[in-house]
Amino acid sequence: MQYDIAIVGGGIVGLATAHKVLKDRPDLKVALFEKEDQLAKHQTGNNSGVIHSGLYYKPGSLKATNCINGYHELVNFCKEEKIPYEITGKVVVATRVEQIPLLENLLTRGLQNGLTGTRKITLEELKEYEPHCAGVAAIHVPQTGIVDYYQVAIAYGRKIIQSGGDIFLNHKVLAINTKPSLVEIQTSKGDFEAKLIINCAGLYSDKIARLNDSSIDDVKIIPFRGEYYKLKKEKEYLVKNLIYPVPDPNFPFLGVHFTRMKKGGVEAGPNAVLAFKREGYKKSQINLTELAESLAWPGFQKVAAKYWKTGFGELYRSFSKAAFTKALQELIPEIQESDLVDGGAGVRAQACDRSGGLLDDFAIRESAQAINVLNAPSPAATSSLSIGGTVAEMALKRF
Repeated sequence: MQYDIAIVGGGIVGLATAHKVLKDRPDLKVALFEKEDQLAKHQTGNNSGVIHSGLYYKPGSLKATNCINGYHELVNFCKEEKIPYEITGKVVVATRVEQIPLLENLLTRGLQNGLTGTRKITLEELKEYEPHCAGVAAIHVPQTGIVDYYQVAIAYGRKIIQSGGDIFLNHKVLAINTKPSLVEIQTSKGDFEAKLIINCAGLYSDKIARLNDSSIDDVKIIPFRGEYYKLKKEKEYLVKNLIYPVPDPNFPFLGVHFTRMKKGGVEAGPNAVLAFKREGYKKSQINLTELAESLAWPGFQKVAAKYWKTGFGELYRSFSKAAFTKALQELIPEIQESDLVDGGAGVRAQACDRSGGLLDDFAIRESAQAINVLNAPSPAATSSLSIGGTVAEMALKRF
């Protein structure tokens, strides 16, 4: 079967890209391939559901522009499709005096990114927003919200089908053969042809990229598992909306925080530990080949050498509920170990280059017959329609 565009990956970015392509060019034949038996099973389906405002990202970066544009597109899409969401606002809290300059830098960055109304608040105001939260300084970000991204992804899928696109579940891409005028795609359930392939494969995006462009050998996906606890029902009153710490500016993770979820409950976490399998949601899930690939990657070795102390702390919290609780107590001192129940985990596809750089920005590479989305971590869900629009625009220039 032949298509104009074949998209690999049925997560929120792949779905948004297919939706955007068909919205602009409904005459094109578009297919989306997903190896699982359902859409949005991995990063999207394990997302905590935060609608990010654009506070953290370097002004002018792909993350900043796509997050801010995507934020407005996402909210409008939810309104149109009647997907429940809330704009709740959040507080970012410095728990130590030495964090105050970093908090002020965050505020400056947010204002540069156009977050009108984001401001420094007094400790009295902090208590009004989050009565049980403690800190030495705080900012309030009114634009932050919550949504169930699985529902959003399924709505994108519905739009694709309505626009005449095809979605193939249980179709794992095994090989890609690039020819002068088309791309041959071998899947676990048959072969297909397309004029252009778009890779949105998330945790396997580097492997799909190498199948269609052997020159891409400078980036590897390193999987980081983020483990959550949930607050017991009777303790959910401790968190009104969202409470975040001041993040380490050198580490691309936001630190353990509290998130009230649209689908119910309050999450506490996550930590960030190396996953021993790309889709390893539990400590016991190990793929020796994938683990060896991560450990042997020169860039990861440099990251481990640089951040070993931070990494050890994250690993310790993974195995010690008491240590995890202690980290949470910096924000809410009343939290006790007995207040927390297991909440599952997600795995983040973090691109790492050979020199030891954990790619902070979105990374998209083009070649003659392929577009590879190589790094799309948080806030990719918030930004999905904007990223999808960016990739669709790149694709449609060829048609």
